[in-house]
Order: sequence, then C-alpha cells, then structure tokens
Amino acid sequence: MKPPWLRQRFPEGPVFGKVTELLENLELNTVCREARCPNRWECFSRKTAAFLIMGNRCTRGCRFCSIGHGPAESPDPDEPARVAEAARKMGLNYVVVTSVTRDDLADGGASCFMSTIEEIHRQAPRAKVEILTPDFQGDRKALNTALRAGPAVFNHNVETVPRLYPRARPQADYNRSLELLKAAKEIRQDMPVKSGLMLGLGETAGEIEDVMRDLYAAGCSLLTLGQYLQPAEEALPVERFVHPDEFIKWRKKALEIGFMEVASGPLVRSSYHAHELYSSLKPNPALFSGEPETESDSGYNQAICRR
Repeated sequence: MKPPWLRQRFPEGPVFGKVTELLENLELNTVCREARCPNRWECFSRKTAAFLIMGNRCTRGCRFCSIGHGPAESPDPDEPARVAEAARKMGLNYVVVTSVTRDDLADGGASCFMSTIEEIHRQAPRAKVEILTPDFQGDRKALNTALRAGPAVFNHNVETVPRLYPRARPQADYNRSLELLKAAKEIRQDMPVKSGLMLGLGETAGEIEDVMRDLYAAGCSLLTLGQYLQPAEEALPVERFVHPDEFIKWRKKALEIGFMEVASGPLVRSSYHAHELYSSLKPNPALFSGEPETESDSGYNQAICRR
C-alpha cells in the first residue's frame, strides 16, 4: 500500500484531453505514458508532456523501468519536426528532450537529439531545450554531436547507487555515467549539467551522500531526488517509502555540498517542473551568458522529452 503522501487525484479535464489528442495525432511517444509517470495527469492538464524520441523500445532492460525493451525500428526521420510541431502548438517555452537507449545505433542516437533540438529552435525559436540522454556507451564524439545544437541543460541520470547497478541497471556503468556528465561540463562550461537519483531501492544514507558528492565533483549543478515506484509486476519491488521530511533533509544536504538547486520529493522526477529548476539558476552569471529570460519564459509552460 502506498503511504498517504503518494496518493493523488488524477485531474482529467479539457486540457488533458487536448494534449493527449495532439500527441496521438502527431504519433509521438511520451515517457509520461510509457514509463507510467505518476505526474502525467497533472502535466498533461498543464499543457506539458514528456516526449520520448526514437521509438518506445529500449535496447537495455533496466529493472526499475516499464518501457519495453528489445529490437527497435530505425528512428523516424520526420519525428524531430513532429516534436517541434507539438511544442509550437502547445505554446511551450521549455522543452526537455529524452529517448530510449539505442545501443544499436552507431552514435547511440546522438544525431537524433541534435536534429530534434535544431527543429525545435527552428519552429519555436524562443523555446529553451533540455536534453535527458542515455550514456551513449561513453562515446565522447556522440556527446559532442548531441551538444552541438545548443541545448540549455544537459541531463543524464545515474538513477541509483553503484552497489545496486548489477541488480537495477546491469547494462549500465556508474563510472561511465559520471564521466559522461564530466565531459558534458568540459565541452560546454556555460551549460548547467543535471542528474537524478531514485530513493527506495535499498540504498543506504551513506551511499546517497557519496553519490551526491560524486555528481557534484563531476560538474553537476542541478539535482533531482524522487521516490522509486514499482511500475510493473516484473520490475524491482520498492524496498521502502521515503518520508517527505527525509527528502527535505536530502535537499539541504545537497545544497550544503554545493549544488545550486535541488528538486527533492516523493513525486519528483528528472523532468518534473524542469523549467522552474532551470529558471532558478538564471541570476547566476557563472552559468549563463547572453540575453536574460523574459517574464513570459517562466512558469509551467514546459515540455519534457525524457530518456
């Protein structure tokens, strides 16, 4: 049984229906649906969505995720234009782009990220784009390709503590993810780097703090912490439900370590209220250059495309 703080009302109104219809008409996958995100009703009702590019089948089989895995079709060359069309029609000012992991592609799908960013910039020139990528198997050339189009934020989740990788992420590598985050910061020093961690899989307090320190040392300035929820019967079970007060404690600890902003709570996901997290950094000249964001660029107008 879920504790009271994880029980939600699912608001389905006219906006929810319109967003759902638009995404279906444009034949776009969303991580909201594929990963069974607990915030999808809220996000759809606020005209936000988590776009999932390069199909809905992953070449890996992480045991915390409900996205299908196995052989996938070739990426659709028209998909970047359709994602941008959805962003434009929804009036979005902040678009977070993610994908399934595509180890079957030579560049891990990095060129698809680049094309999608470029198309969003073309159709919605005022929109900022955050990308949430797989690890590209540690290929720095692929990372360069994804960053070449100028995303506002680079996001890659380590997901859990290294001890639990063999059980939760057997095809991933903790140190490889840290190196990817570090390389992203080296390539684009003016760009915020972000990562996320799930709690409730059996990690210890010491392991959580160690991971936060590793992420900060790798160049991350933004962090998300959320409760792991079992998305399907075959997925890993929840080891414990973390109380909201503990999430507050971890946010304070992360800020003490040096993170510039932290979203920490039971229902926080890596892309949830991503624009607000990004906007909180705006006054810091060490991370941003160019024209400041206008008032119309803030608020809940965001789209999320997630790994």
